[in-house]
Amino acid sequence: MRVCEVIGNVVASAHHPAYDGGTLLVVQPLDDAGNKVGASLLALDRVQAGVGDRVLVMAEGNGVRQLMGKDAGPIQVLIVGIVDAVERA
Repeated sequence: MRVCEVIGNVVASAHHPAYDGGTLLVVQPLDDAGNKVGASLLALDRVQAGVGDRVLVMAEGNGVRQLMGKDAGPIQVLIVGIVDAVERA
């Protein structure tokens, strides 16, 4: 899992039925210090995140299939939570 920041919305007039009930968002992975790293990802959101939110992202197809079951379809990146705070020990 990764911590990412939502940086944009995606609007698609035609999509796979697995995307029904969710929103497509562009997310940017963050490192431990909160700096942007790597390429952005397209993720399905079912937790009502918005632009600027820090989110917890599962970016592994098998894990997504285990969470969504047979409805996973072509989804490989799923937003599974909104991050309120990060504490380092």
